[in-house]
Amino acid sequence: MALWRLYYHLVWATKERQPLIDRDRETKLYPYIIGKADSLACIVHAINGIEDHIHLVVSIPPKLSVADFVKTIKGSSAHYLNHSFSPTSDKFGWQEGYGVFSLGGKQLEQAVAYVQNQKTHHLNRTIVASLSESNHEDDSPSLWLPK
Repeated sequence: MALWRLYYHLVWATKERQPLIDRDRETKLYPYIIGKADSLACIVHAINGIEDHIHLVVSIPPKLSVADFVKTIKGSSAHYLNHSFSPTSDKFGWQEGYGVFSLGGKQLEQAVAYVQNQKTHHLNRTIVASLSESNHEDDSPSLWLPK
C-alpha cells in the first residue's frame, strides 16, 4: 500500500449553466457523490455549490486519475438523478469540462471552509473568480503569470 496525501479542489457546472441543482436535487446529489467517491477509495472533504455548479475538495488516490474520477462522478450522478426519481421536464446534465486545483496539506482547511460557504460567497459576491470561471480550452500557463 502506498502512502499518499493528495488534495484537489474541483469545480464543474450544470449543462449550459442552467439552475438545475435545486434544494431537492441537492439533498440527493451530494450524498450520492460522497458515496460514489467512497466506493472509489476517495475522500470528499467538502462538497457544496449553488444552482448551476458545484465545488468539491477531495483526496484521490494515485491509482485513479483526476480525469477518471470526474468522469465517473459526473456520469453516474447525472444518471442517478435522471433515473432514480420521478421524471421532470428539467433533464439533469453536467457541462463538459471541469476545473481542478491541487492543494497542499496546509491549504486544505482554507479550501474546505471556502467550499462549505459557497452559498454565502455567491450571495455576498466574495467568490474567488478563477474558481468559478470556465472555458472550453485548457488554461495556458501564461494565464497565471503576473501581468
